[in-house]
Amino acid sequence: MRHRTRRAGAAAAIVTAAAVALGACSGDDGAGITVAPVGRATVTEVVEAPATVSAKASAQVSAGSDASVAAVQVREGQQVRAGQVLVRLDSPQARRSLRQAVRADAQAAQAGSVTTPAVGLSAQQQQADVTARRAFARARRAAAAITDRATRRQALAAVAASRAQYDAARTQAADAVRQFQAGLGSLSGAVAALSSAQRVQTRAAVIAARRTVQGLVIRAPISGTVSLTATPSGSGSSSAADLVDQLPESLQGQAGSLLGGSGSSSQVSGTLAEGQPVSSGQALVTVTDSSTLSLTAQVDETDVLLVRRGVPAEVELDAVPDATYDATVVTVDPTPTTSSRGGVTYVVRLSLDRGRETGGTIAPTPRAGMSAVARLRVRTAHDVVSAPASAVFRDGRRDAVWVVVNGRARERTVQLGAQGESRVQLLSGLKEGERLVVRGADRLREGQQVP
Repeated sequence: MRHRTRRAGAAAAIVTAAAVALGACSGDDGAGITVAPVGRATVTEVVEAPATVSAKASAQVSAGSDASVAAVQVREGQQVRAGQVLVRLDSPQARRSLRQAVRADAQAAQAGSVTTPAVGLSAQQQQADVTARRAFARARRAAAAITDRATRRQALAAVAASRAQYDAARTQAADAVRQFQAGLGSLSGAVAALSSAQRVQTRAAVIAARRTVQGLVIRAPISGTVSLTATPSGSGSSSAADLVDQLPESLQGQAGSLLGGSGSSSQVSGTLAEGQPVSSGQALVTVTDSSTLSLTAQVDETDVLLVRRGVPAEVELDAVPDATYDATVVTVDPTPTTSSRGGVTYVVRLSLDRGRETGGTIAPTPRAGMSAVARLRVRTAHDVVSAPASAVFRDGRRDAVWVVVNGRARERTVQLGAQGESRVQLLSGLKEGERLVVRGADRLREGQQVP
């Protein structure tokens, strides 16, 4: 891919018919010094940046638990609609976790009707608190171990909601105990409140386990084209069985579902096939919507302040070098990106239109991921006072030129506007018709005679 150049070297200038011809008014003394007059021109400043063609949307679907592929219901490259079933997974561990969670919830429901002696209420509450704290801490660790981001967020949210419900139920139970001890409540009310607090955990485990089983059916998150390349997950779920065994029975189903089963498996990238084992968090299917193509450009920090919404651009693809595509800036990301070399760039997103080849025929439609170069026309100054870019040099922190006055070179500070490749706009410092040294400026000194 072609590297980005600084805008002073990558800009293009469009000179109108009103521009003054240089050759007719210039002279050369034989020492390499050339003089030309200040004229008028239309100057276009261009920022050049590397870019990549992007699809409208792309979504990757991952396995929510350790499982095996039961059925692949689409083929590579097939067009699918959002919600369509792509793959069905099979996980005996996930289904076993659901059965455990349902059984534990039923046992907790039955325990609510058991009569408990009044003497043991305080100790029972303390024991329940200790058990709950440990269980929720383990559940949070289990949820945090999930590699798939979406599933991990859902699992952590479920644990947090369950903890909040438990705290509310615990407060209710404590109030019931106090009322009973003061003679204002009944023993059955206190026991019911304690039982309600315990059932919060079992109900949460059932919900999480059911969600994992439902996740065995992989559906398309968006409409688009399917890619069935299975990518291995970054880490397995090692020692999951040990973690599940350490939990109370009422939470074993929840932890099992959060981890997606015990054990770990090392997967090799390849095309997804029936019977293939997959691990929790492993990418299974990618759906890409290429109905609308756009462009993502990396603009250097020295140029990004010139880029704004609506700026037009010309795009050249590496794959189609003889074609030019039109594009328009849509957004400029506010967050910078730092390259491995330490340079700072900003992502600029552009809409991408059809292109045309040199002969005027319609250019091929690009594919997502193709490399390109975007030339953003950030400033255009029409019919303005301008000078050849070669006449301008830096003197400290100022832009300056050599003006020929009465046959001698005089340095003068100028203010520049749009900066093209061959001409630059002069905002102040010079008037139309004044003569400048446009070649050989490095050989001059103040007051030197110029023929």
